[in-house]
Amino acid sequence: MSAPRGMRRAAALALTAALAAGPMLAASMLSACHSRPPPYQPIDRHKKPDPAEAAVANMQMALEYMRLNNLGRARDRIERALDEAPANASVQETAGLVYERLEEKEKAQRAFSAAARLGKDNPDIQNSYAGYLCRNGKAPAGEKLFLEVARNPIYRTPEVALLNAGVCVGGAGDVVDAERYFKSALTIKPNMPEALLQLGNIALSRGDSKESLDFVQRYLAVNPPSPEVLMLGLRAERKLGDSTEAAGFARRIESEFPKSEQAQMIRAGIDR
Repeated sequence: MSAPRGMRRAAALALTAALAAGPMLAASMLSACHSRPPPYQPIDRHKKPDPAEAAVANMQMALEYMRLNNLGRARDRIERALDEAPANASVQETAGLVYERLEEKEKAQRAFSAAARLGKDNPDIQNSYAGYLCRNGKAPAGEKLFLEVARNPIYRTPEVALLNAGVCVGGAGDVVDAERYFKSALTIKPNMPEALLQLGNIALSRGDSKESLDFVQRYLAVNPPSPEVLMLGLRAERKLGDSTEAAGFARRIESEFPKSEQAQMIRAGIDR
C-alpha cells in the first residue's frame, strides 16, 4: 500500500533538508561528482613550460584555492588553465565548479557542457556533469546520466553513481526512487556509510524509528562514527522513548565532535 500523499511530501522535505544540511554528503558529492584530474607535476622552471602541463598545474591550484574558499585566486588559476588547454575536459570541468561556486551561471553552464562534450567517453566527467544537472534543476537529465555512468563497465565505483542518483531524485522530492537507489548502492557496497545514513534519514522521516536505528547500528558496526549518524541515532532513540540511549548519543557527539554543528545544536537545546 502506498503512503498517503502528505506523508510522502513530508518525507521528501525531510530528505531534502538532510541532503542540504549534511556536511558528509556534501563532501561526498563534491568528491564523487568531480572526476580525478591527472596528478600534479611540478614545472621545471629551467625549461619552457609545456601548455598542457602548465594547465594541469593551474587546475590543481584552482582546486586547492577553492577548497580554501579563496574563490578569487581559484578563478585566476582556472582561467589561466583555460587559456593554456581549452580542450582539456578536466580543466573545463574544474572551471564549471569554480564558476558555479562564484554563482556565474552562464559561465558554469558553458564550462560543464564543454567538459561533457570533450569527455564524452570518460564516465568520471559524465558523473560530474550529472551532478551539475541535478544541482541546477535538471534532476531527470541528471538521474538518467548517473544511471548511464553506473552501467558503464569502465566506471570502477558504480555504487557512487547510484548514491548520487538517489541524492538527485531525493532532492527533487522523489523519496521512493531515492530509497531504491540507496539500496541498490548497498547491494554493491554493503557498508557504504552515505547510503546507510540516507536510508536511516528516510526511515525516520516516515516514522519508522526502529528501522532508522537499525541503519545507525549497521553504520557504526563497520564505519567510523560521524556527527550526522550519531545525531540520527539520538533522534531515533528519542522517538522510541529511550531517553538513556538518546543521552548516550548526545554525550558521544559532544565528546567526539565538540566543534560540530550537531554538538552546537545539543548545547543550544535545538537538537530535536
